[in-house]
Amino acid sequence: MNVLVINCGSSSLKFQLINSETEDVLAKGLCERIGIEGSQLVYQPADGEKEKTQAPMPTHTQAIQLVIDALVNDKTGVIKSLSEIGAVGHRLVHGGEEFANPTVITEEVIAAVERCNDLAPLHNPANLIGVRACQELMPGVPMVGVFDTAFHQTMPEKAFLYGIPYEYYEKYKVRRYGFHGTSHMYVSRRVAELEGRPYEELKTIVCHLGNGSSVCAVKNGKSVDTSMGLTPLEGLIMGTRSGDVDPGAMEFVAKKENLDLNGVMNVLNKKSGVLGLSGISSDFRDLEDAAEKNDPAGLRALEAFNYRVAKYIGAYAAAMNGVDVICFTAGVGENGIDTREAICSYLGYLGVEIDKEANNVRGKEQVISSPGSKVKVYCLPTNEELAIARATVELVTK
Repeated sequence: MNVLVINCGSSSLKFQLINSETEDVLAKGLCERIGIEGSQLVYQPADGEKEKTQAPMPTHTQAIQLVIDALVNDKTGVIKSLSEIGAVGHRLVHGGEEFANPTVITEEVIAAVERCNDLAPLHNPANLIGVRACQELMPGVPMVGVFDTAFHQTMPEKAFLYGIPYEYYEKYKVRRYGFHGTSHMYVSRRVAELEGRPYEELKTIVCHLGNGSSVCAVKNGKSVDTSMGLTPLEGLIMGTRSGDVDPGAMEFVAKKENLDLNGVMNVLNKKSGVLGLSGISSDFRDLEDAAEKNDPAGLRALEAFNYRVAKYIGAYAAAMNGVDVICFTAGVGENGIDTREAICSYLGYLGVEIDKEANNVRGKEQVISSPGSKVKVYCLPTNEELAIARATVELVTK
C-alpha cells in the first residue's frame, strides 16, 4: 500500500509518499506560502532531482491538487493514478485527553480535534484544513490522524499535573501534554530493535533536539514524563523559546518594559531561547561557528542549552530509577557532534563514556558510547513520516 503522509501548517504543507511494504519514500516535497503571493511546490521523486514550481495556491485544496498532479505526471511522477494511494496519514498536533492512539478520521474525530483547538490554536485548525482538503480531493480514501500528544497520554498523574489549583485541570484540562510524541515513539522503538531487546523492558531517554527541543522518559515502552507541557514553550531552552522560566521573572520584566500579556508571550516564544541568550541567531549552526571563534555570546547560549538537556536527562534517570539507553535525534541531536559530547560530559555519574571517534557522525544510526559505558548512547535519526505511515497502515488494514 502507498501511504501519503501530510503535515499541514497554516501556510505550508509537507508531504511524503511511502510504500508501506518496502518503507521506501517514493517522493517527498513541500508546498510553501499557501494563500500568499509567491507560493511554490518543491517536489523530489526518489533518486530524482528536486523540482521547484511556482504556482498559485490560494487554499490548501489547490496545494494538495498540485501535489497529486506532481505524483502522477508522466515525466517525474511515481504513480500512474490517484487510485494507487491507499490511505492518507495526517500529522495532528494536539489531541488533548481525547486521543491516546492514532485514529481513523471521521466527522466525530474532527469535532473532537476542534474541541482541542484552544490548546493549539496555531496548529490544530491548520492540520484540519489539510484533512478537509484531502477529503475533498480523495473521497473514499481512508484518512488517519496521528497526534503529537498521543504517545504521552501514558504519563501518570503525578507527572502531568501542575502545582496550580486542581480546579483548572478539572475545568480546562490544564496539564502537561508534551509534544514530538511521534518522534519519541519512533526513536524509542527503533533503538529497542537495534539493541535486540524487548521494547517493554527498556528504560530509554530520547533527546529530540532542534529549533524545538524536548526530552522524553520512555519506561517499558511507555512515555512516563516529557519536558514540554501544555504548550511547546515549557522545558528546554530552544531556538527562540525560553523553556522553563520563573513566571515572576516575566512579571518583573513586563512592568519594566510595559508589556501586556501578548507582549510577554511574544518575548517567551519568539525572542528568547538561544536567540535571546546569544543575540546572534536561533540556528545552532551559527552558534557553533561563533563558539569556534570563542565568541562569548555563542558560547553562553550553547553552554546553557547543553546544561539544561543534561539536567533533564538526570531528572528522567531518577524518574525511571535508571536508564539503559540515551538517544540523540532531530536536527541538532543528529548532527551536533560537539553538543552530544558536551551534554554527555555531565553524565559520568551514570557511567556514560563517549567514544570520540564513534561520535564523529552526522545523521546516521550509530552507537556513540564506548564499549565500557554503563549506558548505551546513540545518534539515531528520527523518521516521523514513517511512523505515521506505519500507524496508518495498521489501522486501515484492520
